[in-house]
Amino acid sequence: MSLIDKGFAKAEKATDEAICFQMQPVKELLRKGGCNGDCQVEALLSTPQMPPCVLSQQQHTVVHLDHVCRVALMITPQPIGSPVDQAWEAISTMRVILKQQAVEMTVAMQTVFVASEDDIPAFKKLFEAYFGDRAPATSFIIQPPCEGQALAIEAWAVGSQETDDENSLTKLDIQYPLPNVVTVAYDSLRWIYVAGVTPSQNARNAYDESASVFGELANRLESVGACFSDVPRVWLYQGGITELEEVADGSQIERYRELNRARTDFFDKLQDLGQMAISGTGSTIYPASTGIGMQATGLTLSAMALQTNRDDVKMLSLENPQQTSAFDYAKTFSAKSPKFARAMAVRVGDYVTTWVSGTASILNSESAHLGDIEKQTEQTIDNIEQLISRDNFKHHGMDGCGAGLSDLAKIRVYVKREADYRKCREVCERRFRSVPTIYAIADVCRGELLVEIEGVAFSKVE
Repeated sequence: MSLIDKGFAKAEKATDEAICFQMQPVKELLRKGGCNGDCQVEALLSTPQMPPCVLSQQQHTVVHLDHVCRVALMITPQPIGSPVDQAWEAISTMRVILKQQAVEMTVAMQTVFVASEDDIPAFKKLFEAYFGDRAPATSFIIQPPCEGQALAIEAWAVGSQETDDENSLTKLDIQYPLPNVVTVAYDSLRWIYVAGVTPSQNARNAYDESASVFGELANRLESVGACFSDVPRVWLYQGGITELEEVADGSQIERYRELNRARTDFFDKLQDLGQMAISGTGSTIYPASTGIGMQATGLTLSAMALQTNRDDVKMLSLENPQQTSAFDYAKTFSAKSPKFARAMAVRVGDYVTTWVSGTASILNSESAHLGDIEKQTEQTIDNIEQLISRDNFKHHGMDGCGAGLSDLAKIRVYVKREADYRKCREVCERRFRSVPTIYAIADVCRGELLVEIEGVAFSKVE
């Protein structure tokens, strides 16, 4: 059977043992039997029955959520060979990791970081051949991996224990209603993944591009019976994020500021329609978000939504006490402030998932440690640590919840200048230790900020 044919063939054997020592997970979170956020799996480098591995560099985290298993994969191929060769290598690595899981896994969403826009058509053909009619929601983002690879892949996969009971709440129901829209339902939860949303051809400027992608997101959500109030997480990848463009009155304005203006106008319209989530105090709840540059024109959006009628599911937006909330920024930063939460947490029963927005070296509302990549990286990580801490959850009214850096399942590190990559990575590896990571070159929303980091944490309620 060819690789393509076997892409989603059911494994004859399922095991917790890696079939290659380099394919071991670097972390396991929430596993029963005492494993916690500090649990790390050591590779058995001397195992004689395992041959040397020629697949991609990879890190993955296995998250155990009762009957459901999630795997976060961060795959970076070797920077040799053609872009197509590297893509096949990455796909092969993904296949090996998923085949070794104890349950059958399906990739629901992936982000492909590419060095050149010219390679995207070939990459799309490879993914189409491998996934067939079970293609995940996919975004191709022109953010070159930091070590010269043609691409890197972040993928999220899900699986559950098998059951013959069609009415079982734990049975996965995965649907593909539209291109780049995937829904995953289990345990009275319905996750919706939307990716690769780009502006209409009529969009001529940053405002129009932003209005177009948000409008298209609303359309796709509506087509699957959801609305924006179900959305805890958004990603925005903007070409020329800090560049100036001419607006109607002839003045020059930064493209990111125009994105913020369009986003605010979109949210205001939704609020008038009653389609924005509202907190217990009556304030609007904004999703966690990343707004980051990419080496292309235009704009690409992806998002995830959650629907449920369960009483034990609660959504909480988090702000950092050391930072001004982005939506409260002064007009000196943007005529209409960035409307996003610093993080969004979703408690489902005894577990909490926390999505950390794109985070940078900002204290209050001012950029800190100008020109120093190491100090900016340290400050950024300090901000994340404070944001997801148990003390901060308690401050927001959710006692017993919270996470540490070791509870992060994966992170992305966006580095503005390639020359800063090594120093930034040294700090990240010291602070985050074994957290699976992709490093990519990308412009940050302020010219003086040199690094931005985002991630997602899984933790248990105490």
